[in-house]
Amino acid sequence: MKKLNTNPVRRHLPPAVLNRFVARRSLVLLMVILCLTSLLAADGFIIIPRPPYPPLPPRPIPRPPAGPFPLEVKYHRVDVTIEDRVATTRIDQVFYNPTRWRLEGYYLFPIPKNAVIKKFSMFVNGKELEAELLDANKARKIYEDIVRRQRDPALLEYSGLGVFKARIFPIEPYSEKRVKMSYNEILSKDNHTVEYLYPLNTEKFSAKPLKDVSINVRVKSKEKIKNIYCPTHKTEIIRKGNFRARVGYEEHNIKPDIDFKLYYSTDNTRLGFSLLTYKKGREDGFFFLSLSPGFETKESDIVEKDITFVLDVSGSMAGKKMKQAKEALLFCIENLNKGDRFEMVRFSTEAEALFDELRPVNENSRKEAGEFVRNLRAIGGTNIDEALALALRMKKKQGRPYIVIFLTDGKPTIGVTDEDSLLSKIKKSNIAGTRIFTFGIGNEINTHLLDKITEMTRAYRTYIAPDEDIEIKVSNFYSRVQSPILTDIKLDFGSKIRVSKTYPIDLPDLFKGSSITILGRYKGSGDTKIEMAGKMRERTRKLEFSAAFAGKDEDNDFIPPLWAARRIGYLLDQIRLHGKDKELVDEVTELARTYGIITPYTSYLIIEDERTNVRRNMIRPVDQTLGRIADRDAAFESRNREEFSDMKRKSGGRSVQVSKEVQEMNTASNYAQARPGHSRVQFTDKEGKLRDIKQQVMNIQGRAIYNTGKFWVDSYVQAQKEQKITRIQFAGVEYFKLLKKESGAAQFLALGQNVRFVLNNRIYEIYE
Repeated sequence: MKKLNTNPVRRHLPPAVLNRFVARRSLVLLMVILCLTSLLAADGFIIIPRPPYPPLPPRPIPRPPAGPFPLEVKYHRVDVTIEDRVATTRIDQVFYNPTRWRLEGYYLFPIPKNAVIKKFSMFVNGKELEAELLDANKARKIYEDIVRRQRDPALLEYSGLGVFKARIFPIEPYSEKRVKMSYNEILSKDNHTVEYLYPLNTEKFSAKPLKDVSINVRVKSKEKIKNIYCPTHKTEIIRKGNFRARVGYEEHNIKPDIDFKLYYSTDNTRLGFSLLTYKKGREDGFFFLSLSPGFETKESDIVEKDITFVLDVSGSMAGKKMKQAKEALLFCIENLNKGDRFEMVRFSTEAEALFDELRPVNENSRKEAGEFVRNLRAIGGTNIDEALALALRMKKKQGRPYIVIFLTDGKPTIGVTDEDSLLSKIKKSNIAGTRIFTFGIGNEINTHLLDKITEMTRAYRTYIAPDEDIEIKVSNFYSRVQSPILTDIKLDFGSKIRVSKTYPIDLPDLFKGSSITILGRYKGSGDTKIEMAGKMRERTRKLEFSAAFAGKDEDNDFIPPLWAARRIGYLLDQIRLHGKDKELVDEVTELARTYGIITPYTSYLIIEDERTNVRRNMIRPVDQTLGRIADRDAAFESRNREEFSDMKRKSGGRSVQVSKEVQEMNTASNYAQARPGHSRVQFTDKEGKLRDIKQQVMNIQGRAIYNTGKFWVDSYVQAQKEQKITRIQFAGVEYFKLLKKESGAAQFLALGQNVRFVLNNRIYEIYE
């Protein structure tokens, strides 16, 4: 390491101040690569020694900036190219020094786990810098040293990882420092699946949100890309033929709290298959299964379908709503497939069909349907009974899927209007297993009725807010269901693997350009054959996939909370649509607490449960999760109680919101969808600041850990039968013995100086 340049400012310092400055700076330099910045994103961060170089006179010299990490991130951009499993990652960051102080720093980049780095380069403001590679053993020694010296355990999260280090000097006051770096790595392939990981976990360390974060990934393969998905973040995926794809993620003013993971599968089989597993200890494992027909599908593979469009033309649809609904239906008519049959039904006071039968798609039928739609007028009441009866009465062909797309903006006012009676009538009429996809327009609708219709017919519901465009919503949906590939799908996992609690319970049909994600639990391990059967052009087809269910796999710890979100979404739907049941409520409560699925509808249940268990001496007050927060903020509990009670509402804006968010959980395929409405679960901390509950929950090793004020508390503590607690003083001799003996302890210890967690069925308490 080169000596630092002598700063002429020192001659302005009194001798005593100068001596303290030099002594402190020497000590800090020993620890400089150990400190953790508020900018940590594992994509690189800058650490600043304390104290920094003093500003120029006038004197007296003001105090240095509080803390060793005063820099801000102006933007953070990642560009990735993956070609035949070789990934090149390019990072572009701009750091800003908002202080009056000239700073010296070190840029650190933790190496992603399992990455085989082939090349590394780094530029700061256009000048290439030499970077030093520290292996995992050296890095671990450094991390432990920072705990001893700085009493900051945050870097322990990266135990087992190597790190790149480069010195950056000077960082001038009120100036920017641009850092660009790139590295190559070879990606691993397992269970037909290639994984790309970009560490993006900054939640625990960032003092301020990152102003601009984006990740752009381009994938190119010699083999056909069958399946591509991101289970951790909400991304845009654009397919560019069979061999190329592009994935984009962008957010502003956020604190990322989970690493970015992208998966894709390549093969030449008819359907793409991808399996991920998570299994820890003796517990049942979790699996994430994705199926996709790929980008391009032969016309001969597309199943001919029957479809009826049912549109509400009651008086309340007049104006903009009717105009948009017409445009949506015209789009659907123009995009019907060759070989399809279709019908149009309008309803208000009474229902009227266009053809009185399912008519084959041709030029004449399209023209007639177009005229029918353009001539629609909004007038009269809402006869849902007659409309659906007419749609379900159509004569269908054996072996062809039949779909009804049902659009309404009101409650039934004519014919059978009682909810239970209407549902009973629909069930009796639907002898062919027709799927009814509902679109609720506006807020003056009976959400429970529409949701029960979709539940009963194994379909999905969609709600269109008053300010949303009906045409866009309906057109986008129809584009997804336009071309069925495989219907009536069933899976057989073989005798070696037993699966349970899989979601969705009833598998949907597989359409061109879409995919199915299935989450569940499993017993057993090892290689097996998964057989998928379904109907394709009136014939039953069977496909077989080789798969390996791990006996131990702790890398994909995002899977348990994703599975829990789906299970909770399903259970909440049962509670809201069919009545409150104690067993269901208890399970929702336990799942939500254990896996951190904290939403407006689960928070109150957790608080109520913990309050009860504390009164009964079943748990200690200090082992509560959300209960401790509610003790400090009474309004937090009352707001959550009100949100939970909204599930009983059958109409209005809140009822629509509940339905949309519960279904989002029930169909969650990425971590961002697992906790809808979390921004409304806020509380006031002891400093009087309003905080999002999301900031108080971390996911470690597949379960939730809660910040309850002074302590981080593991959700497993309450369920631990053996309540004997091993108390270990932070940074003491036993602390480092535990770190050395139990590699799994590092993630928990990294949370802070006061942590209570379960490891190997034993409760540990770290205290100051």
